[in-house]
Amino acid sequence: MNDKNDLLNQLHIDRNAPAAPRSLTPWLIACLIGLLLVASAGIWHFYGAAPVSVKVQVARKPSQSATTTSVLDATGYVVARRSANVASKVTGKVVELYIEEGMRVEKDQVVAKLDDVNVQKNHAVIQAQLAASKTQVTEVRARLHEAKLTFERTNHLRKQQLISQSQMDTAQANYDSVAAQLANREQLVAVSTKLLEQSAQNLDDLILRAPFAGVVTVKTAQQGEMLSAAGFSNIGVCKLVDMTSLEVEVDVNEAYIQRVVPGQLAEAVLEAYPDWKIPAKVIAIIPTADRQKATVKVRIGFAQLDPKILPDMGVKVAFLDSEPTTPRAAPVTGIRIPATAVRTLGDSQYLLIVRAGTLEQREIKIKTGAGADVYVLDGLSAGENFVTQVDDKLQPGARVTAE
Repeated sequence: MNDKNDLLNQLHIDRNAPAAPRSLTPWLIACLIGLLLVASAGIWHFYGAAPVSVKVQVARKPSQSATTTSVLDATGYVVARRSANVASKVTGKVVELYIEEGMRVEKDQVVAKLDDVNVQKNHAVIQAQLAASKTQVTEVRARLHEAKLTFERTNHLRKQQLISQSQMDTAQANYDSVAAQLANREQLVAVSTKLLEQSAQNLDDLILRAPFAGVVTVKTAQQGEMLSAAGFSNIGVCKLVDMTSLEVEVDVNEAYIQRVVPGQLAEAVLEAYPDWKIPAKVIAIIPTADRQKATVKVRIGFAQLDPKILPDMGVKVAFLDSEPTTPRAAPVTGIRIPATAVRTLGDSQYLLIVRAGTLEQREIKIKTGAGADVYVLDGLSAGENFVTQVDDKLQPGARVTAE
């Protein structure tokens, strides 16, 4: 009996005893870890991913302004009205060179110096000659003063019949001779002064200066080279161009020269920048023709100069009609955009709009345009930024930066 009671007591549940802790099952732990990973990936995608670089364009309304038509097209080159080869007036060796290609210099700025050792020595000799001549003038003036006093005393004695006429003549001749010597010495001083000025000019000629403000385009000499005088050679130290004097020269066929008049508006397009139309105006028509090419040269000035315009660039010029015309066709409606900016999903078209650095996908209505462009009739406003090259990787909500 006691054994049975002991077994029953072991099966009895003590409700007052503390509950044993429950351990988490493995599948529950795996679910929690998975949720954490998904949440972390979402947060990183929307907030931690690096912004994607995209090409962005600003939506603009189509222009309805009057247009002008071209009456003649011609090709030519950009030229400078003021350019010079900075050369030397004398032959000499370059000892200092202060310029490089592309450097801007001001008027009278020193660009180079030639060897002046021999000229300096000659200058010193002339200075000594001038000093000696001035000393001789001082000496002869003293002698003239003495001869004058002697002449005056002799003249006084002669009036009193105390000396002979021959003595009087001797005093007179001595005075006149010293006076002539003084005049000669003063002329020598003047000559030495002129020689000194000439020597100073020769020294100054060994310093080469810019004749006008401009930009050095070519450096034609190096330190230590010999330069020939400008009268015998056209080789200098550099070529200087005044960038404010740039214009266009074109050759117009003489059969069409009647279409061009001074003051006529034109558009210049540099071959280096084919999408840049530069306003210009006809300056002058050179009043002579080239009989070999049957052309007449025309000068065209830019309305405003730009640092991108450089000498010797190729340029195309369109001479415009003097009377602007308004197109007769119906005005274009909608905003013109490149077709590459449109994303097609099913039967709908969308644009990716950039707002505060984030992509927004917006449905639009379009119609076919000319070439590679289309017109947006609804869904896009002027001034908004949109992506011009859509990509499957670009999704709404992604962070982007505009190129």
